[in-house]
Amino acid sequence: MFKDRTDAAIQLAKKLEMYKNKNAIVLAIPRGGVPVGYTIAQELKLPMEIVLSKKIGHPRNPEFAIGSVSMHGSIINDTAWDVPHEYIHNETERILKGLEEKFKLFMGNQKPADLKNKIVIIVDDGIATGSTVMATVEAIKKSDPQKIIIAVPVAPPSTATKLAKMVDEFVCLTTPILFQGVGQFYRNFSQVSDEEVIQLLHDIKKNQAAL
Repeated sequence: MFKDRTDAAIQLAKKLEMYKNKNAIVLAIPRGGVPVGYTIAQELKLPMEIVLSKKIGHPRNPEFAIGSVSMHGSIINDTAWDVPHEYIHNETERILKGLEEKFKLFMGNQKPADLKNKIVIIVDDGIATGSTVMATVEAIKKSDPQKIIIAVPVAPPSTATKLAKMVDEFVCLTTPILFQGVGQFYRNFSQVSDEEVIQLLHDIKKNQAAL
């Protein structure tokens, strides 16, 4: 049981100590991942920004993912064999526009970081199914980073096993069998607002500039 997101982040930062002051970046999944990423970035003296991704739904079943889009690229799965190219193109453009608007809301006019040859640490406050993180990882791989790490406080064993196979390093503090939701492992799991995300991103940028 974690006291709050800051407590979980401090424990994670200790596991990531070897990346302090390295050529690395913390990518936080909003909203809940941002307070975790903020503390990790502070502890390791690394830059941080948000990472956004969204699935492309099948035209006949929007819940069924045929690919994903992020600010770092798009991935189309083999399951899209029967989907018209025009639909994929239009959905990719529509989703990307939405992500760009959301990125601007949180990051202002800042452009997404160049991840080539960087150590990328993807952070969230916990993972349930892992679909968002998987989409994020697949897109980030196209940016040719040196190493991809997922760092989270909690995830169910099945999800942890899947994610560990996708990345160079998977850091998770606890993988409980009895998993109903991320919030059950926090004493304080209050909702994170857009305003709080924007403030934390502003603070980390100001702190990094002062180093």
